[in-house]
Amino acid sequence: MEYDLIIIGGGAGGFAAAIRANELKAKTLMINDGLPLGGTCVNIGCVPSKALLYAGEMLHLARHHGIPGIELEVKSFNFQKVIEHELDLVQMMQKEKYEKVLKRLEQVTFIQGRASFVSKDEVNVDKKTLRAKKIIIATGSTASVPPIDGIKETGFITHTEALKLKALPRELIVIGAGPLGLEFAQMYARFGSKVTILEFQPSIFQQGEEEVVNRLEELLTKEGITIKTRTAVKKAYKKGTKKVLTYLIDGKEYEVSGDEILLAAGKTPNTKDLDLDKAGIETDKRHAVMVNEYLKTSNDNVFAVGDVTDRPSRLETTAGREGSIAAENALNGSNERIDYDTVPYTIFTDPQLAGVGLTEQEQMNRMHVCACRSIDFKDIPKAIILNRTEGLIKMTVHPKTGQILGLHILSSNAGELIAQAMLLIKNKNTISDVIDSTPIFPTLSEAIKTCALSFVKDISGLSCCV
Repeated sequence: MEYDLIIIGGGAGGFAAAIRANELKAKTLMINDGLPLGGTCVNIGCVPSKALLYAGEMLHLARHHGIPGIELEVKSFNFQKVIEHELDLVQMMQKEKYEKVLKRLEQVTFIQGRASFVSKDEVNVDKKTLRAKKIIIATGSTASVPPIDGIKETGFITHTEALKLKALPRELIVIGAGPLGLEFAQMYARFGSKVTILEFQPSIFQQGEEEVVNRLEELLTKEGITIKTRTAVKKAYKKGTKKVLTYLIDGKEYEVSGDEILLAAGKTPNTKDLDLDKAGIETDKRHAVMVNEYLKTSNDNVFAVGDVTDRPSRLETTAGREGSIAAENALNGSNERIDYDTVPYTIFTDPQLAGVGLTEQEQMNRMHVCACRSIDFKDIPKAIILNRTEGLIKMTVHPKTGQILGLHILSSNAGELIAQAMLLIKNKNTISDVIDSTPIFPTLSEAIKTCALSFVKDISGLSCCV
């Protein structure tokens, strides 16, 4: 049987491609294996993790709200009930946002099964050969297992298992920081686990704005999370009921023990069983599918999107946008692409860490000069009102034109604020554009205007509503 388009994978990228293909009236086949429909995001990613993060935030705020005259007591905390609620939420979202959506796509046929290439335009599923004019690979990724001596024998969990634990670990060791490691570390610390993070890089989030990331590290440490950077984990073994890790810092050996080890040391693209060589599709050293700016692989008939590719941004929303673009480019011969400098990210710790555009270091690397300003949320009236002044905002601009090139925010609801920042950068707005704007008072979004004002005047001399 021949199709206009075959999509391999049923996650964010695959679904976005299917929706666009359906709009274009293309005869489409979606093939999914592994995770249920919805892929990482709804099943083992954004949806369940944010539900648990919110539960942890409620526990923390009840104990540390900082409002004089109010004393709250957490009478009970049932970890298993919190987990059950999260799993119920996943089932509901998976049904409403994926199963029901798929049924409404009249041009899309669905097959559950594992696909592999047999030629440049054919795939095999359950011993059936299927042909398509164009193919999109959207198979995602799985958690990487670092080469640590004894780690498999000692035992570990990934974020998949961490979302379904039956009992709360008293002591949790997290290997790797970054978005996943930081979110799960704070989540479990607020549930009551003693948490240690071991990170290989010098920073807990190497891609972020250094000043803002350092502030987050300070805040997490104050909450009781032990963070060790520049660590090389060498060995894992069991000692009684405990799991022990041996690691090096500057050549000196240390040990840490815990009830559970959570691996958050990156992801591996799901390309192993696709037989990409039979389709002439090239991969990099990480086994990620190599694509050009239009998401086309080395095979002109095949496109790829999301975690399975070598593209720089690993976000569900980015995968979704890539899926739409890949379907458009494949079926209409278009040349749409994403400007990754305008794609924001958010790490849903509390406070949240969000950013879009260039960091100070990236601007220095590209332009050899940086015009940058940072201000504390202690200067933002709404943050003072909420007693949430621990945050920081930093802006990078073009030194000659004043065009905003980057915004990096650490605050409560930074993930909401970064949407405004994204549009400022996408539309090439300047600090003058922001200064001339009139945000609502009092809101946290005023921080963006206040930061822009700091380029031209001393903000300590401003009244609240300026």
